[in-house]
Amino acid sequence: MNYILLTEKKWHDVLFEYLSVRSNEEWVRISDRKDFNLETLKSIRPDRIFIPHWSYIIPASIYELYECIVFHMTDLPFGRGGSPLQNLIVRGHKETIISALRVNQGIDTGPIYLKKPLSLQGTAQEIFERASSVIEKMIPEIIEQEIKPVSQVGEPVIFKRRKRSDGQMNKLNNVPEVYDYIRMLDAEGYPPAYVETESLKIEFFSAENINETEVTANVRITKK
Repeated sequence: MNYILLTEKKWHDVLFEYLSVRSNEEWVRISDRKDFNLETLKSIRPDRIFIPHWSYIIPASIYELYECIVFHMTDLPFGRGGSPLQNLIVRGHKETIISALRVNQGIDTGPIYLKKPLSLQGTAQEIFERASSVIEKMIPEIIEQEIKPVSQVGEPVIFKRRKRSDGQMNKLNNVPEVYDYIRMLDAEGYPPAYVETESLKIEFFSAENINETEVTANVRITKK
């Protein structure tokens, strides 16, 4: 059986290494958008495409020909849409669910194969790495148990993709909220939380929650 792991994130290196040594399976990783096209897929002829993280829309020309399975960090249909991790944390969630679903024409509307719990403690990088470990168990379960997806049940809640400007902390007024803003954006490829003055931009990393009234963090200061 041939499978593709579609992800651009380095934190999935370990996941691919694990999958690539599974017996009786051939795994190919695609991490560059320009390589994810029909010509490449026709040469690989994958039975399934597993997508732990991808920042782009999967075109109908691909998902109609190939079974594409994406992993979304909410208990669908709650939390359809963009920036699930950040939207969960700003809403006060401490735990979530990873939903494995089949890609279709809607945004996170496809039928569900499997769900597993995930803690939201720590930095975004730590959460993504923890999610990768969960997905490492979900993919073999989907394959080995030949799980068939079932339609989502419940009232949808839609998340709006957060913009870079949503990481600004100038108007925050309590320390726990500041801590959450810093940690939820502290990951590879994400613009960090920041405050601005008239002439400076101050970005924050590696936050440590001391108590309800104190947080420490590393900072980078640049002139606007």
